[in-house]
Amino acid sequence: MNDKHSKPPEVISSAQNPRVKQWAELQSRKGRDKSGRFIIEGLHLVEEALNSELVPPETVVYAEDRKAVCAPLLARARAAGIECVAVAESVLAKCTDTLTPQPVFAVVPKLPWRLSDLMKPAAAGTASALVIAIDGMQDPGNLGTIIRSADAVGATGIVLGKGTVDLYNPKTVRSTMGSLFHLPIVSADLTECLPQAAEAGAQVIGTSLQGAVPLYDCDLRPATWIVIGNEGQGVSEAVSERVGRHVLIPMQGRAESLNAAMAATVMLFEAARQRGF
Repeated sequence: MNDKHSKPPEVISSAQNPRVKQWAELQSRKGRDKSGRFIIEGLHLVEEALNSELVPPETVVYAEDRKAVCAPLLARARAAGIECVAVAESVLAKCTDTLTPQPVFAVVPKLPWRLSDLMKPAAAGTASALVIAIDGMQDPGNLGTIIRSADAVGATGIVLGKGTVDLYNPKTVRSTMGSLFHLPIVSADLTECLPQAAEAGAQVIGTSLQGAVPLYDCDLRPATWIVIGNEGQGVSEAVSERVGRHVLIPMQGRAESLNAAMAATVMLFEAARQRGF
């Protein structure tokens, strides 16, 4: 006797399917902003999303021809009541950003964090407050690297200022390796929120090549916001005026400067070292 529940799932194979069109729209910032959702690609990122109680996936989409690779993940998603949809490889390619598509992607709501979530530690004046503020960074890989570094040292959050690449850009999402689910990340006007952080008791520091204190002479144990600028232009003048202290990363070699993501990583780990990490 056939059980209707044992029938194989319907496989979406047409790129003209309305749902496929909706998923494909999430490749653009306009589409993501309109729907309030974004796409994560690959087994690792989908697993990280399933581990997140904050924003679990709404839908998991997988290649029918490669479902064996996804079987444990799909079983877990179904057990959590998450919709799982089988598609053809051509549909997977249309909805994802990678040259060689991963066997699975998921549709996830945007993170719900607000700036007030980051102001609470600063207001308390605790040593645990450690925030990275990004001013106009354009490279998604750099942003993803900073998010991973901030996650690695247990930073309390990240603020994305005006002109910064979209957090939900597929390349940014991939380069975070799931760390975007581990700490608060918000968008805000740095010219407004940096003074608020200072008033709440945090020190606001940034890097500079002129007239700056060496990083290793700077006490990073108090509540601290670290400002990192654009890859080519650095911190904008308007934001720099809101920085309370400029520091210099000492270098013994002949390199003129560090990549923005590397500079942020050095500063984050120095703060962690001083705090007994």
